[in-house]
Amino acid sequence: MVHIVLELHVGALLPLSRESVSRTTLPGSVRAPGAARTFVRTALTEQSATEGFTPVTVDDRAVDDAVLLVSELVTNAVLHAGTRVEVVCRLQPGDGAADEGGVAVPGEAPGPGGAPRRPGVVVEVADLHPASTVYGGPETRRRGRGRGLQLIGTLAESWGVTYYRTRKTVWFRLDTEPADPAFDAVPTSALGRELRFAETLAPGPPREPRDPATEWVDRGGPSFLAEASELLTGQLDENMVAALAGQLLVPRLADWCAVWLITESGQLQLARVWHADERRIDALRAALERHPPPTGLGAAGTPWPWPGAADGHGAGGSAVCFPLVAHGHSRGALLLGRAGVPQLAECVVRLAEDVARRVAQAVATARQYTRQATISRALQRRQLPMSLADIPGVDTAIVYEPHGEGQTVGGDFYDLFPMGSRRWCFLLGDVQGSDPEAMSVTGLARHLVRLLAREGHGVESVLNRLNQALVEEDAEEAEAAAIGGEQTRPRFLSLLYGELEPDPAEGGVRCTLASAGHPLPLRLTTGGSVTPATTPQMLLGIDENPDFHADTLDLAPGETLLCVTDGVTERRNGVRQLDDDDGLADILRGCAGLGAKAVAECVRRAAHDFATEPIDDDLAVLVLEAVPRAPPRRVA
Repeated sequence: MVHIVLELHVGALLPLSRESVSRTTLPGSVRAPGAARTFVRTALTEQSATEGFTPVTVDDRAVDDAVLLVSELVTNAVLHAGTRVEVVCRLQPGDGAADEGGVAVPGEAPGPGGAPRRPGVVVEVADLHPASTVYGGPETRRRGRGRGLQLIGTLAESWGVTYYRTRKTVWFRLDTEPADPAFDAVPTSALGRELRFAETLAPGPPREPRDPATEWVDRGGPSFLAEASELLTGQLDENMVAALAGQLLVPRLADWCAVWLITESGQLQLARVWHADERRIDALRAALERHPPPTGLGAAGTPWPWPGAADGHGAGGSAVCFPLVAHGHSRGALLLGRAGVPQLAECVVRLAEDVARRVAQAVATARQYTRQATISRALQRRQLPMSLADIPGVDTAIVYEPHGEGQTVGGDFYDLFPMGSRRWCFLLGDVQGSDPEAMSVTGLARHLVRLLAREGHGVESVLNRLNQALVEEDAEEAEAAAIGGEQTRPRFLSLLYGELEPDPAEGGVRCTLASAGHPLPLRLTTGGSVTPATTPQMLLGIDENPDFHADTLDLAPGETLLCVTDGVTERRNGVRQLDDDDGLADILRGCAGLGAKAVAECVRRAAHDFATEPIDDDLAVLVLEAVPRAPPRRVA
């Protein structure tokens, strides 16, 4: 049951300044539109009959229009807000008066040019969902919505939407006085009203078909850009960037896509071609290679001739070219095309231009990374020997694993080189840290040791002179840093250095070696015992006048000398280290009877298996094994 409350504003001096207001609250159910129609029709007919209070006559046409419009608005409110609906019906006199409190009522503004309003009906429909959307217009029809606001815009004299903190109100105003016959040729009969409604709801002129990509851009453009940025930012190879660009754009924005990249010589090279129909990629690539875009392409979104190989039906389409520009330099060009459309929609072109900017930035970043990686690899190749010397009577093995990601050289280094025809030198060192500064010290130490050894310096002399060079270099760096206001830290170096002299007659090898702050080498005898091969001494680069000394031992055939860096001995598992309680000696003792390469692999595997966490330091292992002398061949 609908309860109608009639509010009569009494007490004004002139009857024409009074208005009557009826209001009701309806549940948010399917019965609300019918109840609203009954409420408005009853309110208007009863209020119009109250001549003593509101001398306004509402004709049948205005009543029917109001009933139709309130039905549409209540239907929309119930469907999209889902809350209770408040309906207010005002019958206003023609003087544009305000209510008793002096607050203007919706629809009560004066007429054009300040002329008084004619008598009218104002209906308000309020739902209790202030954030709900008002649907209407051409987009509404495409989404399957109703035609409420389309009808209001056609039939109402004025209308609007008012948002409050707790509700939203849609209102409209209808004139109750008949319009000038010159402006209303349709009679106010039932047939005339039906003809007006039919004309209002009749479909408009047919529109050109809308590109589906346009609707996709409207819905998913921002999220697509975010996805593209995330994918492109993580790529450090320009060819992978070009491949990703094609897969991102096809088929979302285009049916096919091509990416050109500028080579080192400044020429455009077709890097990737992508087509929704993979069977057409080869033909499209051949056509595009014959007609590449100019290297100095300026404006973005430049129309491009449609290549016939892009579609097999000859329907044609639209192609647009975008320059790939980053940091003021051209990186290439991006060409995309869509079949069956005479021109790409503006929103599609804008989104493709945004993607082109991100592709250009990703290409620039990938090229910078590639350039730096190439320089780094070239420098790192100089830090380690290209090959190890082959020593007669000695089997050698090396394991080297730098810790830094993407590095081939760290703070650990090694070398094995000949000194004439009967002697060989070996070294295994470790510079504090594993950054580029550490690598520079690595190169200095290795090359200086080679130079000193070839000049005839023995083990002690090599270590003393290398120590002096490191001390002087640290002093020079500290002085230069002080002038520039910077801070430096000294670079310490641990080094195991020795000379090998094989005995071709008896077999075995004589070894003279010294350890400057380095983990001590271990000797594995044929009987399975393990002992240190030398004594510990001071690190290089600490004291200006150290006194290094060397130890000499003879490796008998079958004996092994194991040399490692602290990446092995200090490998941690919680608070324990691998070399605690002579752990490395136990590992080597278990390698009795193995060759040099098997011993090196056994130590490497033991270091990795000592803990579940990855190794957090450079790791280097050098194994020297004296092999038995081969028996002389018998001559038949």
